[in-house]
Amino acid sequence: MYPSLGTRKGCSGMRLQGKTIGWGVSGSHCSYEEVLPQVEAVIREGAKVVPVLSHTVVTTETRFGKPEDLARRLEELTGFRPITSIVEAEPTGQQKSFDCFVIAPCTGNTLAKLANAFTDTPVLMAAKGTLRNLRPVVLAISTNDALGNNAKNIGVLINTRNIYFVPFGQDNPEAKPNSCVADFDRIVDTVVCALEGRQLQPVLIERTRRAVR
Repeated sequence: MYPSLGTRKGCSGMRLQGKTIGWGVSGSHCSYEEVLPQVEAVIREGAKVVPVLSHTVVTTETRFGKPEDLARRLEELTGFRPITSIVEAEPTGQQKSFDCFVIAPCTGNTLAKLANAFTDTPVLMAAKGTLRNLRPVVLAISTNDALGNNAKNIGVLINTRNIYFVPFGQDNPEAKPNSCVADFDRIVDTVVCALEGRQLQPVLIERTRRAVR
């Protein structure tokens, strides 16, 4: 089961007042418990959040929870039924639905596809539509091969216009030397900076260690 986040707290600055943020969720199931509170944090800053789920998220049950529980919790938090198909996601670009699109967590698979212009999931379609409108896409990575095969894709995307990274670092270098995970607590600040056309710095950080899951 996913943790209860409790009652929404008072606004902490409303830096995103009037903004609509698309929130893509890809299949790093072990990261959801860290990501869900950040959805609430963005809402506290005044934004509307519209969830977009990848096929893997919608169809896969793991030891971290059931897909229907995650979808229901996101709808409860945001007030919007999650977008779960490419057909639903495609009009968001035409309609300029999102001021910014966040992918959190962003798996290595999603990262690689985005770097190579694949558009075969609702999350990637929504990201493509946002970039089409020259609006920012924010990536909060969670991947075991960030310093392996995906290092080249990070290099491509970090130099791509309108793509911004939530600061990230190795989460367990002894057990998983190629693995990197974003500091999800910095998502709000990254979004605020991205909307101003700036990358939150530093990008590479010493991240809090987490156990192999």
